[in-house]
Amino acid sequence: MRRRKGPILMVFPGVVLLFCFMTVPALMGMFYSLTDYRGYGGWKFIGLSNYQNLVKDSSILHSYIFTLGFAFLAAILTNMISLLLAAALTQNIRFKGFLRGVFFLPAVLATIVIGYVFNFIFSQAITSIGKGLHNDFLSRSLLGNPQWAWVAIVIVAVWQACAVTTVIYMTGIESVSSDIYEAAKVDGANRRQVFWRITLPLVMPFVAVNMVLQLKNQLQVFDLVVALTNGGPGTATQSISFLIYRNGFQGGQFAYQSANAVMYFVLILFISLVQMRLFRSREN
Repeated sequence: MRRRKGPILMVFPGVVLLFCFMTVPALMGMFYSLTDYRGYGGWKFIGLSNYQNLVKDSSILHSYIFTLGFAFLAAILTNMISLLLAAALTQNIRFKGFLRGVFFLPAVLATIVIGYVFNFIFSQAITSIGKGLHNDFLSRSLLGNPQWAWVAIVIVAVWQACAVTTVIYMTGIESVSSDIYEAAKVDGANRRQVFWRITLPLVMPFVAVNMVLQLKNQLQVFDLVVALTNGGPGTATQSISFLIYRNGFQGGQFAYQSANAVMYFVLILFISLVQMRLFRSREN
């Protein structure tokens, strides 16, 4: 009996905290999404009106298009770059330990700090170099260009996300038996053939995990948008998370944006389930 109580007592505080700070606020958000609550004052029940208005809201649609496009592009680039880095860092190269530490560095830095550092780089450092080279494109900050500001966010998001993703891929590659690679060398396979026909198929479970995690994380992009563009220029880089925060807590749309958050949660859940199903079918 004591053996059973031990694990329960260890898990119980975490379950309580999770319920109080995750489950309860989520349930409250679902409830308020059915009201006209503005974040202050009184409220009344209005049913599904908020959800009906979301479908007609052009600003909401623009944020969804931007966020989905950004998330898919960032997730794909992150996984491609991380897989190549992991393949290189698992080879017998000089300073391998040092390079692994360097590539993991972005993971230990706060996202908001990274955002402000790159804000300075894009707004000051690169523009100064561009002016020195008399290059008109580089002389203007990407963050101030409505057509190119999203590129800057993608660059920073991929740079930071590659840290953890690379470590996961290195774990997957190192779990492959060395006998398989030795047999491939005996058969005359070159590095490209080894990567495409041995390494990649055997690390597909890790690809599935990384794709699901990265797409989920990139869909929730918030800190980088705040630090780099604050949703601008105009609303060009306004992600859904940023829109929910700004209009929900500062714009008197608490109930409306709660409905947006619920709808977005369902969308992320749907995309994650579809991804898992697709990758599972490929593994089989």
